[in-house]
Amino acid sequence: MNKSIKLIVLVFLAAVLLAGFMMVRPFGQLEYSDMDDYYLDHAQQETGSNNIVTSVVYDYRGFDTLGEATVLFGTAVGMLALFRGVPR
Repeated sequence: MNKSIKLIVLVFLAAVLLAGFMMVRPFGQLEYSDMDDYYLDHAQQETGSNNIVTSVVYDYRGFDTLGEATVLFGTAVGMLALFRGVPR
């Protein structure tokens, strides 16, 4: 590649990274959401769980949690097969 093209790509990537860092909220700065209040007000009645985090993870976002567990299991099986080696 030409040096000028490499420089242009480098400047573009640096600009994208800088823009991304500028959009990150400072640590600990909360953002208001109506869903937070909904979960706090309705979680125990709708799910029967006293723990709000558990009710969100397993009841409100159950399929998402199942998908994440499937991906993690597949990754673990793949890494085990990779490091175990192919039998000869």
